[in-house]
Amino acid sequence: MNAAKNIAIVGATGAVGEEMLACLDQRNFPIGKLTLLASARSAGKTRTFRGEEITIKELTHDSFAGIDIALFAAGGDTSLEFAPSAAKAGCIVIDNSSAYRMDEDVPLIVPEINPEAAKNLPKNIIANPNCTTIISLMGLFPLHQKYGIKAIIASSYQAVSGSGTAGIVELEAQTKALAAGEEIGDDLINVYPVQIASNVIPHVDVFQEGGYTKEEIKMVNESRKILGIPDLKVTCTCVRVPVYRSHSVSITAQFEKPVDVAGAKAAYADYPGIQIKDDPDTESYPVPLDTTCKDDCLVGRIRMDQVVDNALALWVVGDQVRKGAALNAVQIAEIL
Repeated sequence: MNAAKNIAIVGATGAVGEEMLACLDQRNFPIGKLTLLASARSAGKTRTFRGEEITIKELTHDSFAGIDIALFAAGGDTSLEFAPSAAKAGCIVIDNSSAYRMDEDVPLIVPEINPEAAKNLPKNIIANPNCTTIISLMGLFPLHQKYGIKAIIASSYQAVSGSGTAGIVELEAQTKALAAGEEIGDDLINVYPVQIASNVIPHVDVFQEGGYTKEEIKMVNESRKILGIPDLKVTCTCVRVPVYRSHSVSITAQFEKPVDVAGAKAAYADYPGIQIKDDPDTESYPVPLDTTCKDDCLVGRIRMDQVVDNALALWVVGDQVRKGAALNAVQIAEIL
């Protein structure tokens, strides 16, 4: 590890910002000075890091003097407004929002897949991919290296923490109401268009022209950029489920080269960040609780697809707050 860096976290009081703080500590990231930044309403609050109480400061355009790396976890509008100021101050920005992901001058990085992309930073900004994209590609990349991926068909099962703290609060409130025998009124439906407790919602992010949502389009465009395959065929249906944390993705992946299950399982051997949990005889397969608050993604239910030629069906699970957001950003900082 290189010499200590001065680190800032933008959005330090949010779910991802808090997780970034935990990841920096748990991974013993060498920090000279840590600056925590948030909106005016959060300024003055404190967080304890490595035994030191740190006061949260209000985010301004002048917040980045002397900062080496800024981890942004405060949403796209904040990134668009403040990331250029951070970059201008000589700081490298690692942005968790979607603001810069498709910018040609901003690399989109999953450290286990394309770390070399961090070598070229014309804007001093690196984008963190969407959580569903990261988790899916963690399961697919070892297979891509061996067989060459041609097409992806995916359905996601996304936890409410993907909507931030508000999503967790809404599911908790609705679950408590149902347990008490109460009906779910409009006052308990705010984050999602319909009740999420005891329900699934085939709608994540805003619908776009053509009937796909923004989340589904992110999966298409980001997968192409990260893998460097501009014409990769991808179709995706993103679904919100009443799970607090960790996303799951059901994938059919078609390949250029002939595939088989044994060879596919062997592709994951010792690959960083992804582990196999796949034994139908003992009913062993990944579930969200297996990855919650953990770094690695899990893959299982690997089998030959019976509809698409030369394709495998698989099931990938990962903690979208950690690997899908905070951990991935901290891993990028480690590359730097």
